[in-house]
Amino acid sequence: MSYPSFEIIAVNDGSQDETGAILVALSQEYERLRVIDCKENKGKANALHIAAHASTSEFLLCIDSDALLDDAAPYFLIQHFLIKGERVGAVTGNPRIRNRDTLLGKMQLVEYASIIGSIKRAQKVFGKIMTVSGVIVAFRKKALVSVGLWDCDMIIEDIAISWKLQKKFWDIRYEPRALCWMLVPETLKGIFKQRVRWSQGGQEVLIRHWDIFTDWRQRRLWLIYIEQLLSVIWAFLWALVTIELFFSATSLSEIIIWFSFHSFALVFLSHIQLLLSLKNESRYDNISKYYLWASWYPAIYWMINTFVVITATPKAIYAQLKGGYAIWDSPDRGNIHHTSSSQIQPLSKN
Repeated sequence: MSYPSFEIIAVNDGSQDETGAILVALSQEYERLRVIDCKENKGKANALHIAAHASTSEFLLCIDSDALLDDAAPYFLIQHFLIKGERVGAVTGNPRIRNRDTLLGKMQLVEYASIIGSIKRAQKVFGKIMTVSGVIVAFRKKALVSVGLWDCDMIIEDIAISWKLQKKFWDIRYEPRALCWMLVPETLKGIFKQRVRWSQGGQEVLIRHWDIFTDWRQRRLWLIYIEQLLSVIWAFLWALVTIELFFSATSLSEIIIWFSFHSFALVFLSHIQLLLSLKNESRYDNISKYYLWASWYPAIYWMINTFVVITATPKAIYAQLKGGYAIWDSPDRGNIHHTSSSQIQPLSKN
């Protein structure tokens, strides 16, 4: 990496394989690498907590162990802290998909490249970003300390820390030029498991931070909170309406017509959004050729998402009542053996 001054802190969070031993061996070879070998798995938030205490730097750049950081990303992230002012507490980067050979991989490529980026841009218009991307995010250490660092009892540390920072009026920014190449699940079981965890994390935030409505100064978070709450309510209503339709429909053709109409409307609106998003995102990654795969996204993902939200709701409630360290098993990370390096090169660093 060409960034002039940095330290690397690798945390092994109780891995059962040879990860710890490999990291310790690498630390003997690379002077800048420091290893924290935790013998017990206590979750990502706890691992970040430990690393933050060990760090001697003013700014912390956090990435997942399976992610590849683009060489220019640190420059784009850190410039926000140096130029945009002391109130910038975190800057989230732009995750890109490495494994692009399967249908689910292509669908998630479109999702990350266009939909998630568009959501962050739209949320910034309202003045608040719902969440940083845990796979690539930079923090001002002083901001983290001011909010007590990460919550070790929250299943998704990136959503939780985002809300804690913004409740203390730290600014969170989105930097689309800061690229980070990541792996995504390539099986329905893997993606379902991952998305249940994401949804659970979002609902845990709703449970913990409902008090924003008692403070007028938090009004910019109100719309974000309400949008997240309505998405949960929508999933339950969609399931109830679907069940009611099956019991009330007079024929199979009536059910087919109902689903066909609503599916067409959803796909049509989704494609309008995707076209606008691709115009913005194609400058960072050559994703235009994957556009046709986007037609599967609303048809498959939104139906899966309904069951994801319903499954996650009792988990979120139970976790907030139980407390303790939030730990989870990593989902499958796909297969990158057939992904050529040319597929994952950024178009420009300007």
